Amino acid sequence: MILAKGKLYDNSAQEQILSGLAAEINLTRSEKELPLEAVIAALDKLGCMAENGVFDARLAELGLADLTATVHEAACLLRRESLLCKLRNELGEAPFLPHSTAPPAGQTALTTQLLPLGTLFHIAAGNLDGLPAVSVAEGLLTGNINLLKLPQADQGISIEILQQLIALEPRISDFLYVFDTPSSDLAAMQRLAELADGIIVWGGDAAVTAVRHLAPVGAKLIEWGHKLGFAYISGDPPTAELAELAEHILFTKQLLCSSCQTIFLDSDAMDTVHAFCRRFLPLMEEAALRHPAGDISTAAEITLRRYHARLERAMGGGAADNLVYQGKYCCLTACQDSSLALSDLFGSCLVKRLPRRSLFTQLRQHKGYLQTAGLICPEAERPALANLLARAGVTRVMRAGHMSATFCGEAHDGEYALRRYLRAVDIE
Repeated sequence: MILAKGKLYDNSAQEQILSGLAAEINLTRSEKELPLEAVIAALDKLGCMAENGVFDARLAELGLADLTATVHEAACLLRRESLLCKLRNELGEAPFLPHSTAPPAGQTALTTQLLPLGTLFHIAAGNLDGLPAVSVAEGLLTGNINLLKLPQADQGISIEILQQLIALEPRISDFLYVFDTPSSDLAAMQRLAELADGIIVWGGDAAVTAVRHLAPVGAKLIEWGHKLGFAYISGDPPTAELAELAEHILFTKQLLCSSCQTIFLDSDAMDTVHAFCRRFLPLMEEAALRHPAGDISTAAEITLRRYHARLERAMGGGAADNLVYQGKYCCLTACQDSSLALSDLFGSCLVKRLPRRSLFTQLRQHKGYLQTAGLICPEAERPALANLLARAGVTRVMRAGHMSATFCGEAHDGEYALRRYLRAVDIE
């Protein structure tokens, strides 16, 4: 389906809508503005609806009932006080009001104002349901026109959320277009890209590379690429913190950029790795029972991934000395190397040695993929280890159970999104 000017259309209308889109965008940008207060009010109401369970039944219909708690958590970020906090943290007080500069050396004073980048083309990823709507919300807060390309796995939830947002504030309809266009439709993707002042891509290396080729000269490319989360454990970890880490791994199914893929131990000894796996696996099994795979397609994917991994090991495709600790609905792999790597997901975690003296050098080899570290260590050592992880390039150092938690006012991948969706205009 396509959402344009507040109305739903079948995908067969794509050519007709694309043909007139440039004129529609130009008319809106030249004659209309989207008041910030109107956007905040609408998002606040939408957040209240989500918190009150309005979307819970629909999530259950789509097989996403296990995301209900996540949706309610995200809804808190749409509340007025959260949005105002986000604006203040990212842009300062009264960011959209013109202000005068006083240059030195007798230079002429200028009036400076932050204005929308213009038209944003959001290419959303499918690893988190509802993410497309969140991306669009940031575009609306900065007054931009938003063209959203839905991920294949969206299941229609984003369009339903955005339809509700338009119902709450009809003026948003002129600033929002949603296309259910497959990435293989390169002609349509190119036409949408040519309309954009900024292209926002959420996804892995292949998606980012493809969009770089797609982006026209002059368009600002804003990449939110895939990252690899990990846990770092030093000392004798409390069982309660390990249980929280296991809960995080099985709840997120390791599908988020902030999910734990690799567990690093502050040690040189493989004996320590094996001892940890034996201790941690029962906690993983307990968490796996609380968070089953879900629908049959997900269960089938998990089975195929694990079967493929076993085949690779049997045929010598993996490290010969790696040992798999197979549990019920989960597994741990004790690895000989110390590299940050993507796991097989869905409760399959890698465990590796990484003494702190080697931590910086090892992590810098993966500098483009660093985001979240879940740190478990004695409290007295936490400031020093957190600082070391931050200097290595990590942008979030969290408690192990909070690796994928969201917080009002936090940066994303070390940057403030709203700043990237605006431009400064100087007027003499």
